[in-house]
Amino acid sequence: MTPVLLYCDDEAAAARRLAEAAELSTAAIERHRFPDEELRLTLPLHDASAFPETLVVYRSLDRPNDKLVELLLIARHARARGVRRLVLVAPYLAYMRQDIAFHPGEVVSQPLIGHFLAELFDAVITVDPHLHRIERLDQAIPLEHAIALSGAPRLAELIAEKRENPLLLGPDEEALQWVRQAAGITGFEVGVCHKTRNGDRNVAITLPEIDVADRHVVLMDDVASSGHTLARAAEALLAVGAASVDVAVTHALFADDALAVIEAAGVGEVWSTDAIAHPSNAIALAPLLAAALERVLAAAQ
Repeated sequence: MTPVLLYCDDEAAAARRLAEAAELSTAAIERHRFPDEELRLTLPLHDASAFPETLVVYRSLDRPNDKLVELLLIARHARARGVRRLVLVAPYLAYMRQDIAFHPGEVVSQPLIGHFLAELFDAVITVDPHLHRIERLDQAIPLEHAIALSGAPRLAELIAEKRENPLLLGPDEEALQWVRQAAGITGFEVGVCHKTRNGDRNVAITLPEIDVADRHVVLMDDVASSGHTLARAAEALLAVGAASVDVAVTHALFADDALAVIEAAGVGEVWSTDAIAHPSNAIALAPLLAAALERVLAAAQ
């Protein structure tokens, strides 16, 4: 039986785009939440004979806590019904930031969540995981097929369509890898700001020594969460004469009022990939994910 892609209704559009690109059939998981907050999942494959040997699960892990429980239930249920190979496509991968203990007693989540996923799945495909102190995803998720893709090239193509000769800036040093990737495709000038963090929502930005007067600037990053780093960078750029400031990110987390914070700082347009469903989505990752998924499925044959 050919592989089947499972998805939940809140990610139906992106999952179906991937299934179409990878030429896979799809099936929707029914979810119910009881009054006590427990989950009941119902898979559309009702008996063991209906399960394929390979099952692909699409679940982006923004707002991850319930979703991790879902993955545990789905994977264990599928294994019990004879599924031999399980592939997780998680365009956004949670808990990768916490890779070191900064204070005594802190739980370091990256290796724990990585090993949790490796115990459930035979392959994991994600996009721009937030890796600080390791170079490869398989160092966090110990699997032969732990695949980290990048949304920067797709965002670079979009920026080239939207803005003529913009300046690409990373809002902090960690974003340098994304602006460099984008510059490698477009040839645009790049730079990176310096960030001093004084709390989750309290940051100070120092601009690079680049003349931004009358320039159209695009701030690029892997993820926008609270929005404060991008907002402070935009304010600083506009204060020294930037003609415009736009934002391009892979992962549009935008917690709470983050988008309003960015817009209030003077940001013009916000572009994101569909790794996380959001009104700012401007790039579909399906072609990128499908190519990686096809390689993983071919390796299993």
